[in-house]
Amino acid sequence: MLSPTEISRYAKQIILPEFRTEGQEKLREAKVLVIGAGGLGCPILQYLTAAGVGTIGIADGDKIDISNLQRQVLYTEQEIGQQKAEVAVSKLKGLNPYVNFNIYPVFVDAANALEMFKGYDIIVDGSDNFATRYLVNDACVMLDKPFVSGAIYKFEGQVSVFNFQGGPTYRCIFPEPPGADESPNCAVIGVIATLPGIIGTIQANEVIKMITGIGEVLSGKLLVLDTLTMQTSTFKFRLNEANKNITHLQDSEQFCDLTINTISYEDLQQLMEHDPEIQVVDVRAPEEHSQFNIGGINVPLSLLDDHANNFKKETLIVAYCASGVRSAKAVNILMQKGFKQVLSLSNGIRHLSAR
Repeated sequence: MLSPTEISRYAKQIILPEFRTEGQEKLREAKVLVIGAGGLGCPILQYLTAAGVGTIGIADGDKIDISNLQRQVLYTEQEIGQQKAEVAVSKLKGLNPYVNFNIYPVFVDAANALEMFKGYDIIVDGSDNFATRYLVNDACVMLDKPFVSGAIYKFEGQVSVFNFQGGPTYRCIFPEPPGADESPNCAVIGVIATLPGIIGTIQANEVIKMITGIGEVLSGKLLVLDTLTMQTSTFKFRLNEANKNITHLQDSEQFCDLTINTISYEDLQQLMEHDPEIQVVDVRAPEEHSQFNIGGINVPLSLLDDHANNFKKETLIVAYCASGVRSAKAVNILMQKGFKQVLSLSNGIRHLSAR
C-alpha cells in the first residue's frame, strides 16, 4: 500500500485512468539498472527517480569532467573530479527519498555484467560506445531481460527497446559492430546540449510503460529524431532467432576489431624516463590537447591514417585519448598499416586532469 505522502507525491500520475494506484505500486516494486550517468543517464535517472521506481542501480566508472557540464545536468563545477555514480545518487536522494539506490562506480564489462544485471527487471543503456551496447545486448539475451537503448549523434537521436517479451534484439537491427573508424561518440564528434535530455527522457518513458503495462512499447521499432527539423521516423525490424543463441560474453575491447594491447599511465611514465625515443601520440581533437595533455604530439584520430608514415615502425608508439576508446582505435589503424609496437594508454587521461 502507498503511504499518504506517496499518494500526494505521485498524485498527478495516480489520477491517470491508465495508471491509478496499481501502476504506481508496480513502479515502486520495480528494479531498474541504468548504465551510464552521463548525457543520457542524467535525464533517465532524474525521471525514473521522480516517477517513483523503487530500486535504481547506477553503473558508471567515469568521473565528472568540465566538458560534461554542457549536457550532463546533474553535475556542477564544484563536483569536477568526483565519481559520477556517487554524485548522481547524492542528488537523486534529495529528489525522492522513497527510492533505493545501488551504486556501481565501475564500467560494465564481460566480467561483471551478468552478476550486475541479474538483480534487475529492466536494463537501460545510456552508454556512448558500440562496444558497451553489444555487451549489454548479449548479457540481456543470456539473462532474458529487456533493455532500453538510446544513442545520440550531433543533432540526431534514436531509441528502441530490445529483447522485450521475446522480441528482437539489438543484433537483429545492427548485426555487426562498425569498423574501428566508423564508430564516433559524442566526445569525438560533438552533440547539441538538448539532445541527450530529449532522448534520455524518451528512454525513461519506455521504462515506465514496460513496468506499468500501458501504451505500446518500442519493441521491434527504432525511433529516430532529427532535432534540426523535429522530424521523426520509425523503422520496423523483426526477430532473427539466431541472435538469441548467445552463450558467452566478449570483453568490450574485442568488439569493433579492437583486440589491442594497453599500458598503464604509471608504466608509461617509467618507460618515458628510460627511453626518450618512445613516440607518444595524443589522438584527441586539438582543443582537447590544448586544455590538458601528458606530452607527445597531437594527431587527431580522423587524421591518423594520413599521418601514419611520419611514425617510426621500429620504435614503440603509445596512443592516448580521454577514455581509451579513440586510442584503441588508433592502435588498430596503425597495426593494420604494419606497425608492430603500438600500445593504447589504458583508461585514457580524463581521470588525470582532475588530479
